[in-house]
Amino acid sequence: MQAEPARDVVLDDPVTTDTGDGFPDDLRDHLSFELEECAHELAGLIDDYAVDRERAGTILRLRLGITGDRPETLTRIGARLDFARDRARQLHTKAVGELLRHTAQAGQLPVRAYARRYPVGTRDSALTRALLAETYATDTDIAVNDLSYLKLRLAGHSAADAKRVAGFVTQRIVGWRKKTNHLLSRLREDGAPAGPPAPWPNRIDWPGGAGSPAPLPTAAARSFDLDDDGRGWFYLHKVGRDTGFDSGLEARLLRLLDTDDRIHTFQEYPDALGYRIDGEERLHFPSVVAELTDGRRVLIDEQPLGHIGFHVNRAKSAAARAWAHENGWGWLLWTGSALGEPELTTHRVPDGVEERLTELLGAGPVRLPALRQLRTDTGVDLLDLIALTVRNEWRWDRAPFRLSAAP
Repeated sequence: MQAEPARDVVLDDPVTTDTGDGFPDDLRDHLSFELEECAHELAGLIDDYAVDRERAGTILRLRLGITGDRPETLTRIGARLDFARDRARQLHTKAVGELLRHTAQAGQLPVRAYARRYPVGTRDSALTRALLAETYATDTDIAVNDLSYLKLRLAGHSAADAKRVAGFVTQRIVGWRKKTNHLLSRLREDGAPAGPPAPWPNRIDWPGGAGSPAPLPTAAARSFDLDDDGRGWFYLHKVGRDTGFDSGLEARLLRLLDTDDRIHTFQEYPDALGYRIDGEERLHFPSVVAELTDGRRVLIDEQPLGHIGFHVNRAKSAAARAWAHENGWGWLLWTGSALGEPELTTHRVPDGVEERLTELLGAGPVRLPALRQLRTDTGVDLLDLIALTVRNEWRWDRAPFRLSAAP
């Protein structure tokens, strides 16, 4: 029998309501500065490890998604670096082992932020619930086993314990996918899925002008990695075929579209959009374009609420919004929450926080120690920071954390 959790365990209270069979009702309940602290620490460890191992560091960053991007599939990592998917898996596994050894040799294991969040001695069930909730809230299902294992190892858990718990987390996600596929195959007998309502009328950003909207694409633009390990599939009635998804959050969006009577049909991954980050060209595949029963069309991009403030995701959103309006389509950022961009513009933050941050930003980028002090002084939470970033158009770089004023 395993020991009871240590007294200083830092497992968010909301995870105790999530059984792993479904999702948290609203991702707002799972926002956590502690996760950002962990991502910041991991980024520093990878940067240190990658000084003489540049390719290995790139593989870790792409696979783990610590900079705010969704984790990359192994196929896309291999394509980017010119080797096969199986080779990408081998190199990633090797890099994780080397990273842990490098961190241990530097005397940095266990990493404090991880040891506080996932204490050694915590029951497997509590760790599994916490890691499941984090996976759902951060949209990282595609790399769930890799991330869960690494988090626990950085916290000081043995390789055997980390592998066992990571396996439990992966099994729960696979079980949820099978259950969802079974429900969907029963012709909507169970009605709309749990979670925040589909906010179609009041959140869509419609383009100006009265021209006819462009037709829906007839196939997904993203196709070469749709059979990658870790992806899920289910049959959707409105499109009449099996449809793939990278994460539970993406699956929830597709299921909402399939059960909402205001939606006639939809197409996932309608195009590959180019965007730039610090002079680097990148590609983004927006989640889905939907046709409403009144003939209007809307491009919908799924981003978890806790990640919409990151600079990389703001750049993706800007490119997708512009493309949608060029096509005469509406634009919607779907966050897995009853809160979206419109609500964040009016979100009230603690008195004095915006003024303090504006003053700090006037002197240069704000780093994590300064943010920690601001949290201590004012009680600002992660939702407050997201809201302020969105409405002031600040630049929020994740892992390592850096907040900059708008250019």
